[in-house]
Amino acid sequence: MKQLLLAACLLTLMISCKKEDEMKNKAPLAYVEVPKESHKELYGLWTGTLQPEYDSYVRNEDDTTDTGYEDGPKKITIKINRIHNDSIFGQSIVGGNQRPLKGILTKMGANLFVTLDEPGKAKDDGRFELSFTNDTLHGSWIIYKPNKKIIPKKKLKLVQKQFVYNPHFMLSKELDDAIVEWDTPLQRQDTVTDEDGEEHIYLEDIYRVASDEIFHINASTDTLTEESLKNLRKLDLEIVRNCVFARHGYSFKKSSLRYFFEFSDWYVPVSNNVDKDLTVLEKQNIALLKRMEEYATDHYDTFGR
Repeated sequence: MKQLLLAACLLTLMISCKKEDEMKNKAPLAYVEVPKESHKELYGLWTGTLQPEYDSYVRNEDDTTDTGYEDGPKKITIKINRIHNDSIFGQSIVGGNQRPLKGILTKMGANLFVTLDEPGKAKDDGRFELSFTNDTLHGSWIIYKPNKKIIPKKKLKLVQKQFVYNPHFMLSKELDDAIVEWDTPLQRQDTVTDEDGEEHIYLEDIYRVASDEIFHINASTDTLTEESLKNLRKLDLEIVRNCVFARHGYSFKKSSLRYFFEFSDWYVPVSNNVDKDLTVLEKQNIALLKRMEEYATDHYDTFGR
């Protein structure tokens, strides 16, 4: 009996000591302050045009190329994801490139100024220096490492805009007078005989031209067939196919494609990959259009530029 009582006392003592050790080893909870979000009214998409400042492009005296002047205006979207205290985070989407942004938000009186930096690893990364004025985000972008192919300084004026996918969006009729792909001309040789019977040979550029069918065929809503597409030009097919991607906010790397869609107010570039957003009908039509493109031909014409 005494042995049982002694064992019970020892067990009670051991449990008491264990609980005491656990209480000693248990560290107090650390208090972590969550960064305060601010200016949520600025969150979202800001879109507009990135316009090169050609005066900032300086060539060496021995450099006779006009490479930099190929870097024309582009539609750009800046997405502001969050603002914590004075730190701002987001993305830039332009010309098929999607780059993370990190910067500082500064308030001076009633005005807000922001500096946003791209990572600096890509050859066309740079810094945005912007201000918010009357519901407009405007300022400049300056490249980190100048090169021949990119204008080093560009200005931009952006307005806040919601991205909306609408399968019924169509190309702007403003393109009607010049549905031309300017980037890939061919050269045609013409021979002209003057009044003295002397022949003169001229070379002129000819460009791919689309038909007005691109304003009527919708690969997001219509079930396309070979019969409905067989008389279309190759450029028609390419535009109809890429219009599907434009409706989903795809940011085009190829400048000739950007040109067709940037005339439309509804086009807002938001991503460099929208494959997961395509509908079943769109995927079927895209596959058919790509097959038809392999056998289609183009119509070419000349233009004074």
